[in-house]
Amino acid sequence: MFSAGDFTIGIEEEHLLVERGSGALAVEPPAAVLAECEAIAGGQVHPEFLQCQIEISTKVCRDLGEARADLVRLRGGISEVAARHGLAPIAASTHPFAKWSDQRHTEKERYDRLAKDLAGVARRLIICGLHVHVGIADEDLRIDLMNQVSYFLPHLLALSTSSPFWQGEESGLQSYRLSVFDSLPRTGLPERLETWGEYQRLVNRLTQAGLIEDASKLWWDIRPSARYPTLELRVTDVCTRLDDGLSVAALYLCLLAALLRLRQKNQRWRIYANTLIDENRWLAQRYGIAGSLVDFGKGEAVPYAALLEELIELTREEAVQLGCLAEVERARGILKRGTSAQRQLQVYRDALHAGMDKPAALKAVVDWLVAETVNFAIPD
Repeated sequence: MFSAGDFTIGIEEEHLLVERGSGALAVEPPAAVLAECEAIAGGQVHPEFLQCQIEISTKVCRDLGEARADLVRLRGGISEVAARHGLAPIAASTHPFAKWSDQRHTEKERYDRLAKDLAGVARRLIICGLHVHVGIADEDLRIDLMNQVSYFLPHLLALSTSSPFWQGEESGLQSYRLSVFDSLPRTGLPERLETWGEYQRLVNRLTQAGLIEDASKLWWDIRPSARYPTLELRVTDVCTRLDDGLSVAALYLCLLAALLRLRQKNQRWRIYANTLIDENRWLAQRYGIAGSLVDFGKGEAVPYAALLEELIELTREEAVQLGCLAEVERARGILKRGTSAQRQLQVYRDALHAGMDKPAALKAVVDWLVAETVNFAIPD
């Protein structure tokens, strides 16, 4: 019988490359940057759609400790390479002041096709995300858990938010990234599907009609991966602090394990309409952890802090079993300290209050992001 102990985990982070002097995005970084990163990371560093982006991905890991060690190595490695070229990576889902019209997409067949197919929508994609893969061998189980865990996607999004700025302005949102990404087709919450066969038929309909080449063009908030036997979380912003991202990953892993436990007792989490979950998704996008989400069982809005405690208790048994209770409980530290989005806004407003003009205050946010991206200290 498949058990939570059989889960594996992999984490992908998309980063932006900035110029150390100006804080601006590196529109056309030297080709040597990617080549040197690939040389030291053994195929775990990849180009992204825009030239100013770079992606790191862990190996298939047995636990969160292994994933953390890999991310420390990868973040440190790309930071060292970038520094030799006068650049630095930042783990933020938008850049505080970059203009999308200045960016250049990576010259690669897949990205050329995306740029052509998506036109102006694609040109706005200076956004980065955190993707968490959990290995689930059984295909029908993958679909069942996707349906159930979708309820919790807004809770995970709120904890990860790192994109409060867009083109030099406060967006008023904690995750502006999603408003950009949602302009693409086939995004948002996943379809409600009963079986793996139903999922395959959906993909086949789209491919046979020439609408997509393969399932990787389904950009849902959570999806069966097209490349691996995993259920891939995609709704979350990339977390600036490495350990914040691990807390999000640990909660996702343990939620899946808790839902598996319920399933093995012939129980399940109630499936709510996507329209209802979308309301929470918007609240998380707009207010992050500072607001409330609706508990649809109670039929009322509940402060995020209370919901987080409920999540920690819901997943405690699995967190102990999987050896990641510390990572799960560390989510309280994010609540106390603030998400990246909240802290970016605080840095910006403090800079303005200190007498800096707007461009200097935005540059101060970039400087903070550079420092925090390679800060591997475990938060309180």
